[in-house]
Amino acid sequence: MAIINNWTAPLQAQARLQNSIDDMMIHHIGWNVDPEDLIHIPKHWQLYPDPDKSLHFLLGMIYVFLWFAATIGNGMVLWIFTSAKSLRTASNIFVVNLAFSDFLMFVSMPIFIYNSFHGGFAAGWLSCKIYSLIGALSGISQGMTNACIAYDRYTTITRPFDGKISKTKAVFMVIFVWIYTLPWALLPMFEIWGRFIPEGYLTVCTFDYLTTTFDTKLFVGTIFFCSYVIPMTAIIFFYSQIVSKVFEHEKALKEQAKKMNVESLRSNQQHKNETAEVRIAKAAITVCFLFVASWTPYAAIALIGAFGDQSLLTPGVSMIPALTCKLVACLDPYVYAISHPRYRIELQKRLPWLAIKEDIDAQSTATETSSPPLPSA
Repeated sequence: MAIINNWTAPLQAQARLQNSIDDMMIHHIGWNVDPEDLIHIPKHWQLYPDPDKSLHFLLGMIYVFLWFAATIGNGMVLWIFTSAKSLRTASNIFVVNLAFSDFLMFVSMPIFIYNSFHGGFAAGWLSCKIYSLIGALSGISQGMTNACIAYDRYTTITRPFDGKISKTKAVFMVIFVWIYTLPWALLPMFEIWGRFIPEGYLTVCTFDYLTTTFDTKLFVGTIFFCSYVIPMTAIIFFYSQIVSKVFEHEKALKEQAKKMNVESLRSNQQHKNETAEVRIAKAAITVCFLFVASWTPYAAIALIGAFGDQSLLTPGVSMIPALTCKLVACLDPYVYAISHPRYRIELQKRLPWLAIKEDIDAQSTATETSSPPLPSA
């Protein structure tokens, strides 16, 4: 009788190494892990059959592609935004920090790729902790940086004359982001509070959300609030305020134009300023949406593991948020390449073979200049 190995289906508790079902031998996750490393692997994952080698190979190939795409994309963002004088602005300090966080996330990617091509927990416990440490640093800093970007867009668009953030303030905000991030990575790294564990197919590692102790539940609840709820709330608030302000401004302009019997109160120059500003705001909103979409599944997995029904967390299911978290770090730089006017101009100048067509004159008064994006009616 054939055995159907559903990679997302829960399995009842069975032996760790092998079971015999109608003369068919199956291995369980962790069967080939050294005894000294086995103590770090939650019993929960050892209840499931080891995935087919082809699935490991497929995930490894996907991550190889993401690694190349993210390294090239974020590398170009770091290169362009740090070397181009026109992009050395307070707002873009946050863009550079986000690109650095995304780039940092993929520094640990070779560990996952190595594990995938070797069918499991091959790189060892130290590599697992390094992978988790880098993931915590990059993931939490991404969220806080996105919140800073949302705040910067909010102040720039809603208070164009006195709301622009200075470079000094932007630098201090970035420093605060990393000071805020470090404890959540170092505490579990040294097992002061929380700890890191292998996850799913044992090719990735993350925070421990499976141990059913009060200490673990408190840690998961606290880090969920501090690294997910806080930046999420800030992002939603600031962008909702931006949308509200834009609608109010447009309504006021239309009413005033109607009173004056003219089609529009905007000059061509003002329209260009607003067009560039709106494009940059759209890029920022898209990046923040990607952050929300990619980290929400992981937040849900952690909450289910700590406070819900752990039988819902199969190895295959747990690998989905691990993939989405990496995907957003890959997509961020390309969102800016598509939507950021001055970035496109610099790419056009330095890499003409990319065939980017950007109207330099039309974008010469983008948000980085002193011209306000939302002139009053």
